[in-house]
Amino acid sequence: MSCVESPKSLHKRSSGVCSATRLQEAEKAAVHKRSPKVLEALQKLNIQADQAPVIAVLGSGGGLRAHIACLGVLSELKELGLLDAVTYLAGVSGSTWALSSLYTKNGNMEGMEEELKHRYEKNEWDFHESLEKAIQASKRENYSLTDFWAYLIVSRQIRELQDSNLSSLKKQVEEGVLPYPIFAAIDEDLLADWRERKTQNSWFEFTPHHAGYPALGAYVPITEFGSRFENGKLVKSEPERDLTFLRGLWGSAFADIKEIKKYILNYFRNLFGKLKFIEAPVTYSEAPRMNVDAMLLDLVMAYFTDMNDPSIKDKLCALQQALGTETDEFGIEMAEIIQNWNETSSEKKEQFLDHLLDRFKKTQEDTTTYSLMNWNTGPVWDRCVFVNETRKCVSKWQWGTVYNFLYKHGKIADETMCSREFLHLVDAGFAINTPYPLVLPPVRETHLILSFDFSAGDPLETIRATTDYCHRHEIPFPEVSEDQLKEWAKAPASCYVLRGDTGPVVMHFTLFNKDNCGDDIETWRKKYGTVKLSDSYTPDLVRDLLRVSKENVQKNKINILSEMRKVAGNPRNIPRVNKEACLGDRVKDPQGSQTVEFKKSHNISKD
Repeated sequence: MSCVESPKSLHKRSSGVCSATRLQEAEKAAVHKRSPKVLEALQKLNIQADQAPVIAVLGSGGGLRAHIACLGVLSELKELGLLDAVTYLAGVSGSTWALSSLYTKNGNMEGMEEELKHRYEKNEWDFHESLEKAIQASKRENYSLTDFWAYLIVSRQIRELQDSNLSSLKKQVEEGVLPYPIFAAIDEDLLADWRERKTQNSWFEFTPHHAGYPALGAYVPITEFGSRFENGKLVKSEPERDLTFLRGLWGSAFADIKEIKKYILNYFRNLFGKLKFIEAPVTYSEAPRMNVDAMLLDLVMAYFTDMNDPSIKDKLCALQQALGTETDEFGIEMAEIIQNWNETSSEKKEQFLDHLLDRFKKTQEDTTTYSLMNWNTGPVWDRCVFVNETRKCVSKWQWGTVYNFLYKHGKIADETMCSREFLHLVDAGFAINTPYPLVLPPVRETHLILSFDFSAGDPLETIRATTDYCHRHEIPFPEVSEDQLKEWAKAPASCYVLRGDTGPVVMHFTLFNKDNCGDDIETWRKKYGTVKLSDSYTPDLVRDLLRVSKENVQKNKINILSEMRKVAGNPRNIPRVNKEACLGDRVKDPQGSQTVEFKKSHNISKD
């Protein structure tokens, strides 16, 4: 893929699609600025180095458990002086919530911990503000369940509604004060390809400077992520999405589809019960005195939560009576639908409901026809649109909908990447629950990886999945036998040090292990289930989880220092990458691309 604009020209113009086989200029500059800070930190740790090694800390997914535990890890790394020696921080799902908090708080870990404890002690969360954010988002053309999830679920989980943008976090990154952050997502439309052949194109990354596909080397400035592009050029600018939305996008793998649908439907049943503005029961014989907007909302809510609800037909009759449209064309259509409602297909019912709402939308400017009675903090009509748009998203199961910046891009050979007007980006945990694929590309030249796993299930599954991914794409990564992984999983240790002949050294840390939990590992896992809701977290549970996650760092400080000392004194061979290798799956027959011979390591140690 050739460049539409060079990274240098993109940096000047700050618009348009950029393709590159090397680091983006802004990232390269930030990493360069970070290097002296890393060397200074290593010197304080009594580690001598002529050149700063590239050390990356990774946080896995795992819901609220990952969020809190990752904060504990970051806090302890900071306390021990280790975080200052890190060049990259990368996360998936729940860990992205913690990482983004680190940057919004300017690296003040002590303040973050105290604020976290305070939130769960006071059970703080502004429901009305979160609802209003979701309602405003539902007016967007590309509204999806991610908006609902972000503003009403994730913000409640972490007790924070963050208005700032990712681009606003770049100051301390550009000054080298904090490590360079990378937040992972996956292209949902490519998940089938991922399951079949672990395609590199599936991975998508966000940084304070850019968003895009690292395997393609295709990016847009983060300020223009979500804007409309055609043929690599910006055609309509959209406001940069806030961090709350991005947290919802990064952390959307909450449970299986059936459970999420059930959860969303129950949520809306409870939502309507809380916010119903009709104070006393009203019979439908009293329909003319009811507010029409309120009746429409009542109808949409009933259909959303249970399309087979027998009261829906009565609600339609009442609405028809209130509208007084029996004699016009729409009234005749409505009468026919009502008469045959029980025999009408669900598809036709949805079409009629959309038609009904469109009719209301066209007449909203006529304030003499429909009232604008408020439902708590805004017009009832806005609530009605929000409920119906969410209903349609549930029906189509649409998540992470954003404009595709590669749409109609003439320089992209892969039609799958440029033929879609919209992308659907979701939690990277659907692929690998740790962002190894984002720090392993040789352009980032990572020497040492500290991977903290907070996942449900087998805490070594991310190693297994990454080994498979790297083997398929000839990326240097330590190989571990399946028998060894199964043996370790029976009673996980707190840390495993993995080495290959080339590529980075990997230190893999498990959250609940025999070193900090003894024989009670399963008890701890159940106590902090990854689908556990924030309402069930007490201040004591938060404090205990922070303590356990910190212990994993404390107990392995000597091991971490030892590995830092080794890579600082003798950086491992990180193979360079050429253009074809960077383009990954799009290149069918790369000529002269460098390959790496994989050999099972005999130098895998366990600490």
